[in-house]
Amino acid sequence: MSSLLDLAPVIPVVVIDDAETAVPLARALVAGGLPVIEVTLRTPVAREAIARIAAEVPEATVGAGTIRTSDDISASVAAGARFLVSPGTTLSLVEALDASGVPYLPGAATVSEAMALAERGIKELKFFPAEAAGGVPYLKALGGPLPDVRFCPTGGIRADTAAAYLALPNVGCVGGTWLTPADALAAGDWSRVEKLASEAAALT
Repeated sequence: MSSLLDLAPVIPVVVIDDAETAVPLARALVAGGLPVIEVTLRTPVAREAIARIAAEVPEATVGAGTIRTSDDISASVAAGARFLVSPGTTLSLVEALDASGVPYLPGAATVSEAMALAERGIKELKFFPAEAAGGVPYLKALGGPLPDVRFCPTGGIRADTAAAYLALPNVGCVGGTWLTPADALAAGDWSRVEKLASEAAALT
């Protein structure tokens, strides 16, 4: 797999409450031009949703987000997750992520966290929570002392702010929840999801 940060400008961060919506949701995102999908482990059906997308939407690259434990890692990989994303990073978690054999984006929100991961040779990170942690100005400042580290900022990013992040040289892509509004999912309004995805796919 190519770098996760280079596959699409936006990674949809998806919370799925009904596993029946997983496949049509993934198909709508792929049709809109966003093939990389992060399903967060925040609901009881998340792993089933990952398994369904992996089995029925092969053109999608589905991953698991909100990875916090080694159990999360093993269960997600077993379900078919092709990448893993954590909100933050502890030593034991990064060791388990290393051992998983699956690409991953470990979470970092401070210079020290980013430096600690870079020391381990990990140069592609999730920056979370992006807006709350300082947003575009913070990431711009990190580019000076950490020029070899690239980020996928996630958390509070909207359609109208994503482009400012993507303009930074140390940002490869952004993660966002705005592509899958809860009311659209509940209504099965997949054309709306596809439209939001196509608009996001056009961002540079």
